[in-house]
Amino acid sequence: SKSLSEEENLKLFGKCNNPNGHGHNYKGRKVISILAQGIDPISGMVMNLTDLKEYMQEAIMEPLDHKNLDKDVPYFSEVVSTTENVAVFIWDSLQKLLPQGLLYKVEVHETEQNVVVYKGEQTIVK
Repeated sequence: SKSLSEEENLKLFGKCNNPNGHGHNYKGRKVISILAQGIDPISGMVMNLTDLKEYMQEAIMEPLDHKNLDKDVPYFSEVVSTTENVAVFIWDSLQKLLPQGLLYKVEVHETEQNVVVYKGEQTIVK
């Protein structure tokens, strides 16, 4: 965090604190977007999966895939790139694209043991 001293960053982030950046290979990790709305009686779907894939491509893959979050993604120039903040970024990005009220939650699986669930203003760390 730019707002903390080197000592404070080390104490707070431990081995994840690195002046040259801290990275994750999210290959095999997952981001889950859960949609909550009634099923359309004509199509039988909450949303066409082709459309959802396009929205996820634009909101998640294009800005984040193969990127140094701290250097390549403007959002993270001022926001610490924790998994919690990645979930917030994805939520906000999807909210801009999806019909209002459709997105229920975003899950970001950093590891099998570290999962962040974000529901708008509510963040749950498992």
